Amino acid sequence: PGPMGADSHNKYARRKTGREPVEPIHPELAEPLEDVLGETYGLIVYQEQVMAIAQKLAGYSLGQADILRRAMGKKKKAELDKQFEGFSGGMKERGYSEAAIKTLWDILLPFSDYAFNKAHSAAYGLVSYWTAYLKANYPAEYMAALLTSVRDDKDKSAIYLNECRRMKIQVLPPDVNESAADFTPVGTDIRFGLTAVRNVGGNVVDGIVTAREEKGRYTDFNDFLSKVPAHVCNKRVIESLIKAGAFDDMKHRRKALVAVHETAVDQYVDIKRNEAIGQDSLFGGLDEEDSGSFGVTVAIPEIDEWDKMTLLGHERDMLGLYVSDHPLLGLEHVLSQGTDCTIGELMLDESRTDGSPICISGLVTSVQRKITKRGDAWAMVTLEDLDGAIDVLLFPSSYQLASTLLVEDAILTVKGRLSKSKDQPEIHGQEVSVPDITDGPSGPVVISLPSTRCTGPVVEQLRDVLATHPGMTEVRLRLMKREQTLVMRLDDRLRVTPTPALFADLKQLLGPGCLTS
Repeated sequence: PGPMGADSHNKYARRKTGREPVEPIHPELAEPLEDVLGETYGLIVYQEQVMAIAQKLAGYSLGQADILRRAMGKKKKAELDKQFEGFSGGMKERGYSEAAIKTLWDILLPFSDYAFNKAHSAAYGLVSYWTAYLKANYPAEYMAALLTSVRDDKDKSAIYLNECRRMKIQVLPPDVNESAADFTPVGTDIRFGLTAVRNVGGNVVDGIVTAREEKGRYTDFNDFLSKVPAHVCNKRVIESLIKAGAFDDMKHRRKALVAVHETAVDQYVDIKRNEAIGQDSLFGGLDEEDSGSFGVTVAIPEIDEWDKMTLLGHERDMLGLYVSDHPLLGLEHVLSQGTDCTIGELMLDESRTDGSPICISGLVTSVQRKITKRGDAWAMVTLEDLDGAIDVLLFPSSYQLASTLLVEDAILTVKGRLSKSKDQPEIHGQEVSVPDITDGPSGPVVISLPSTRCTGPVVEQLRDVLATHPGMTEVRLRLMKREQTLVMRLDDRLRVTPTPALFADLKQLLGPGCLTS
């Protein structure tokens, strides 16, 4: 960041390719610093160069040069004034002018803000090359490893999940028949790991995976409970797996499983306990071929599923973020209008200073209403978008104007000032408004689909999605096959109303890149 703040990275590239002449820091310093800065085209890039300059031009010892480097990093004026006195005195003794001394010092100070030594730079450069190569050539494997590395950091996980969406990598929900402990690549997709589910520990995951490998795939909810060891049959664990979607491929509705899971767990735990006692008794246990089958079936009721927001809310509670879908999918372009950046970009942007103005949009996932010592109401709101989440503090004067808008699942735009006084950035909100998300684009809706995916089931699902959003806008299907593209105008009975909800449903079915402008 130090050299980059001085634009040294761009100057280095231009000078290396001959697009910019190599110029000395000051004419007096061209020859003395030639051996120090020659390999970096006259630019100060590494920490060792700062120390070498102090030794060569000001007569510092190696120890004194290191003290100078550390003092520059601390940015304490009294210490810097003291160091400048010794530095300038040493250079004057060697015949350098005030202009040369000041020019050099003014370059050294911002450089020292945060710079690497040469070995550090080489190591990071090599790691950057490796990771870029892996991301370009093994995208699913690389992103799976990356997601595993930050599984306990939900803010970073959200950023990387959104990067997967951008790369058209589908991140599949956890599944008791498919998931391992960590994120794993599945062809061009990634499967969520079971250890990422709340309340599901490593010993539970080991039990699920081992039973699956030894006794075969789980055919339904009852089969799962009969095959897994007793320590997996924990009500909190089973409820968490249900709400995370880990039984979805068995075609059970999550709401129905939650309704019966406590009764089911009680029954299977009793049987497993009795089996364990029987195996230690004179009567022996079950035959090996019968193990995992108890002749018990818990009826799963035929009831309607939770609405979409409830499903996603439970999913977020169990996984820490939205995975199978996101309430803001389809709204990206609408929400970006008038905002400065995404929340993820804001959290990673070190150049934004404390107190700088900021405007962001997102989904309200938490509202904590509080009272000051003086009895005034204020609130802390968590705002989330596809990239991450941030806390917004609305103090009494701002809170009075916005209090009625502060409800969970509301989509809001917040203007305020960035606060960096804590470990994580916050926003001190000043204005809160509701963005207009009702308008869709003009013209036909164009859906892009590889011809290999244009199968009967997909076409039926697409028809259902379009029928759910009836309207007057024409729909066109763009089928892609190698170098050929066929655009078809769909039946007028499948005209739609182009809303964010439609776009979200289409992206959920066909992937993030299915909509063509």
